[in-house]
Amino acid sequence: MYHIKLLNKISANGLSHLNPACVVSEDAAANAIIVRSADMHEYEMNPELYAIARAGAGYNNIPVDQCAEAGICVFNTPGANANAVRELVICALLLSSRRIVEAIDWCKGLKGDPDALKKVEKGKSQFVGPEIAGKTLGVIGLGKVGVLAANAAVDLGMEVLGFDPYLSLESAWSLARRIKRASSYDEIYANCDYITIHAPLTDETKNLVCAESIAKMRDGVRIINLARGGLVNNDDIRAALASGKVAKYVTDFPDGDIIGTENVIALPHLGASTPESEENCAVMAAEQISEFLLNGNITNSVNFPNLVQERSTKYRITVFHRNVPNMISAVSGAIGNAGINIEHMYNRSRGAYAYMICDTDTKPTPECIRNLNAVDGAIRVRVID
Repeated sequence: MYHIKLLNKISANGLSHLNPACVVSEDAAANAIIVRSADMHEYEMNPELYAIARAGAGYNNIPVDQCAEAGICVFNTPGANANAVRELVICALLLSSRRIVEAIDWCKGLKGDPDALKKVEKGKSQFVGPEIAGKTLGVIGLGKVGVLAANAAVDLGMEVLGFDPYLSLESAWSLARRIKRASSYDEIYANCDYITIHAPLTDETKNLVCAESIAKMRDGVRIINLARGGLVNNDDIRAALASGKVAKYVTDFPDGDIIGTENVIALPHLGASTPESEENCAVMAAEQISEFLLNGNITNSVNFPNLVQERSTKYRITVFHRNVPNMISAVSGAIGNAGINIEHMYNRSRGAYAYMICDTDTKPTPECIRNLNAVDGAIRVRVID
């Protein structure tokens, strides 16, 4: 029996996808945690914790590196909220163009006015804004969300230019034929009337939109950021809005520095705020946690390599380890020295870390496990039966 702790409210329908051997519990000694927005950077990880699943795409609220060092596998659920974010991108494109927010606020001031209809007809000209059809949209980041947003923009009559330095084969096949692939960020900046960002927040992408990049953009560009707050430098975007270089900025990650700034449309992180999205994320998280706890298979980890292999033996030994030479021979030697035959062995690496699966029909002895944990470079050893 495995104990699952919830740090946020998680869809009940999603939790129904947990394996029956995985039970939701408030036990402090949880074997896995499912989290949405709770900040885990100060969270005390118990020794029995094997996995954390983020029911969403971003994982800045989880100390990923610390978890890797402890042999705790961190998962996310990429694509589960992709349609919800795509719909919000479409909304943001229209809001940034047609001055809809300003028009709504103006109309509120006419409440109870007997001449409201006349004033509406007279005042509507101040809210004129361009159509998006025929304009060029730049999409930075062509993962599941970026691809859906790009394809939707094509359907709305826009010209679309996309850039992703790490474009996957799956994403490439999913893009509409009319979408052109840019060769650099600069090509996006120079040629687009609208730019929407769908990149992860990394050292490479932090402050991606800054004074230097904004200077390369078209005058009157409209920028949409529904991905991560740190992708856009708030000081620089405010200055660009004040000068008119940027016509509108739509963000789903507002803070006190940007809220209330003229021509900023600040949304309270609504990207995945749909019941369908929350359920999809919960389903993925529950299934990934179950498969990892019961079979050691990894899908959508953010700190260890993905590795999925069907089980054909009674026992499975898993080893999180550093990606250094001689680990395979050291682990297989420790198992072999215990008189245990390895039926199947798999190993995958990702950056500084790696993950190994060894299948056997012989139950590993406590001494064997101690010897495996003593291997130089081993981080965490687990036996699944």
